[in-house]
Amino acid sequence: MATTSRTLRRTAAVLVLAPLALSFQPVAAQQPEGENSPDTLVYTLDPLTVTATRTARPVSQTPMPVSVINSRVLQQIAPNTITELFKGLPGLDVTGTGANQGRPMIRGQRGQRILLLQNGIRLNNSRRQQDFGELPALIDISGVERVEVVRGPASVLYGTDAIGGVINIITDGDRDPGIHGRLNYRYGQAQDQHKGTLNLSGEKGGVEFDFVAAIRNADTYSAPAGSFGDLELTEKTPVSLTGVEDKNFSLLLGYRFTPRSRIAIGFERYDADDGGFGFVDPAAYSPRTPEIRITYPFQEFRKFSLNYRVQELDYAFVDQMDVTVYRQSNKRRLDFDFFVAAGPGASIEQHTENVSDLSTLGLRLEAKKLLAEPVLLTYGIDFFEDDSENTDFFMETLTGIVPNVPVPIVTEDDSPNVPNAKYRSLGLFAQGEFEITGKTRIIAGGRYQRIRGESQPTENFTEELGDLEDETLVGSLNVLQEIAPNLTAIGTLGRAFRAPNLVEMFFEGPTPEGSGFQARNTDLVAETSLNFDLGLRYQTHRVSAEAFYFHNKISNGIRIAPTGEVVGELPVFTNVNVGELLFKGWEMALGTDLGQGFGLGGSYTHVDTEDVLEPNNPIGESFSSKYTGWVRYDHPENRFWLQLDGRHQGDQKEVQLGRSPIGELLPAFTVLNARLGVSIPNAATGLTYRLGLSLENLTDELYAEFANAAFFRPEPGRNLTLTVEAVF
Repeated sequence: MATTSRTLRRTAAVLVLAPLALSFQPVAAQQPEGENSPDTLVYTLDPLTVTATRTARPVSQTPMPVSVINSRVLQQIAPNTITELFKGLPGLDVTGTGANQGRPMIRGQRGQRILLLQNGIRLNNSRRQQDFGELPALIDISGVERVEVVRGPASVLYGTDAIGGVINIITDGDRDPGIHGRLNYRYGQAQDQHKGTLNLSGEKGGVEFDFVAAIRNADTYSAPAGSFGDLELTEKTPVSLTGVEDKNFSLLLGYRFTPRSRIAIGFERYDADDGGFGFVDPAAYSPRTPEIRITYPFQEFRKFSLNYRVQELDYAFVDQMDVTVYRQSNKRRLDFDFFVAAGPGASIEQHTENVSDLSTLGLRLEAKKLLAEPVLLTYGIDFFEDDSENTDFFMETLTGIVPNVPVPIVTEDDSPNVPNAKYRSLGLFAQGEFEITGKTRIIAGGRYQRIRGESQPTENFTEELGDLEDETLVGSLNVLQEIAPNLTAIGTLGRAFRAPNLVEMFFEGPTPEGSGFQARNTDLVAETSLNFDLGLRYQTHRVSAEAFYFHNKISNGIRIAPTGEVVGELPVFTNVNVGELLFKGWEMALGTDLGQGFGLGGSYTHVDTEDVLEPNNPIGESFSSKYTGWVRYDHPENRFWLQLDGRHQGDQKEVQLGRSPIGELLPAFTVLNARLGVSIPNAATGLTYRLGLSLENLTDELYAEFANAAFFRPEPGRNLTLTVEAVF
């Protein structure tokens, strides 16, 4: 009966969502200067974006597939991190569980193939595992102006790691005169989560500032009873290691010498304690499965930045210039615990601790020059150096394994899994934008990049390791052609690259996923890709539509491969370069403002993945198909809004699940959410009070995001979220 009910729910959701094929989000419209009311809720179907071309322009005039999330959406939906909103966008998916561990996937690629930026400056960490990108949670949502996602490679402008896509978290935006702020409280029922945030910003006499302070405490959540593939939970079950205690703090001070020149200094800090990878006790679904616990006892992130921006220079080769110098430190501890019962009275228990302390010094200099009326040149240089220090501790306890030995056998080792190392990157880039006719625009560019990774003297590490040196040339060509009023054709062709990082080259030890033991490989070379997109985009005042076909082939792709050996009970893997990995598919989107406060939207995405030289080797890590949809009503006087949204992900067969209790494929699932917002202005105090309610996973579905399924980490059951905010 339960299976029939779930089938009916999924079928009904598909019938509702599939015909929509829409992907439009309500965002705050741009108002004339002096009219930027925080409570103005209208639909802007054509938001501005800067990441794809480094020149601000509407999405409709951007010759690449892009998605934009506005601050209004972030404030209204009130997710834990920005990645939760990616689930509703075409081509995007999420890996990681819990309050702060969510990381993005774009077109089936994740981790180090996705470049995470803040205000155009990289946040990626060369000490992260291959499948782990940096945490978007480093940046608190309250201070985010907008989030821009480039779906596809962007190595020409941003260098290594931008092989699958780019996510730019923009926190440095325009400010209204005077002092403005928000005081916010958020409660999440699923994790008994409490979060308080204070946001202040303003401008006076050329001096401008932004201040954000946030503190959050979230406990472990529970997954509902139900079945997911062959796996079944008979009762509500805790998903341990999904809580966190974290704090965000940021301060930016700027001064405008003139309306066209400005200097700013910023400091940011993020501290997280007791985070985790998510864990369901195997006794609840598969008692013989090993227990694997991955925890992050602490993470400390610090960033200092200095930015100088000037326009209208009118020099021979420079009209505009933007220079940023930054230094950031990222220190964290990761604990890995593995336990398996090897027989009556026999067991194997392993405990690993890693502390990595990575400091980064970086520079980005970017200039623009209008060479002639239709030709705009963007060029520059970027550099960063990661300095990584590492300590490791390993302890193995064997109980009842050796005959006639009644006491546990304990082995300890403090040899580092990764030696201390430095990772340097220098890039030179140039891009030209040509307006051929009033209906044709071409953007072409190229980059030279040199990367060097070298091990440093390290205590308790005596192995001689080779160094990495890589030089790469990449280029891109983007064309936007108007073929009818409000209708444009878009074509992109480009090469991108990703150099192997410190972990891929030097790491040796148990993998964070707990699925095996990784052996180092210092002979890796950079992976490169050849990508093209073909698409159509239609834009009017009330309707926005687009459809893209993408085809991204990665050569020398870095992929983990078995060696056939075993260390303890763990199979041994190592990173190798494989010939060709292919990611291709469709993204379709349509959005509309129906008038009278009503709007609806959604999307459809299909992704195919293939190991070209070994077709029988499945490489899928994300969905193969996804439908999303929403319908919304805004009160004409902005007193309240209502929204219903949902997502259906089809099953995925092209994936290696190994001995997962889920079965031979990742099963389909459907999730529905309902949301409400109320706005109450108080003329006497000048304050506006906002109340937000979200009921997520309405049907209390047991499911796991596909990247979290093989190592089973399900999502929360039905969850009520409440936000209360005072705006001044």
